[in-house]
Amino acid sequence: QVQLVESGGGLVQAGGSLRLSCAASENILRFNAMAWHRQAPGKQRELVAFITSGGTTNYADSVKGRFTISRDNAKNMVSLEMNSLKPEDTAVYYCKAHRNGVNYWGKGTLVTVSS
Repeated sequence: QVQLVESGGGLVQAGGSLRLSCAASENILRFNAMAWHRQAPGKQRELVAFITSGGTTNYADSVKGRFTISRDNAKNMVSLEMNSLKPEDTAVYYCKAHRNGVNYWGKGTLVTVSS
């Protein structure tokens, strides 16, 4: 069973930075893509960024230029570097792995950005 464990969430002031990490229980190159999603209170879960096995990345418009997704294949980890954080970035951030039409999710890590 695929396990994804997020870490790095916390409380930060607006304008600050956080780095989220997602540790996978198996070789991340076996997945078609790895992604970060987030869900703010009272809102639907939304895609933040993804990175394919080939290294292609894509970002939600709301985070372009501020967030960077990366991966460490040797450690089976995917990270999300978040800079210039805004209160509207407050959410639970989830790591997702996608393979052959199946999504695997972590349990999430809470990011709170104070104004």
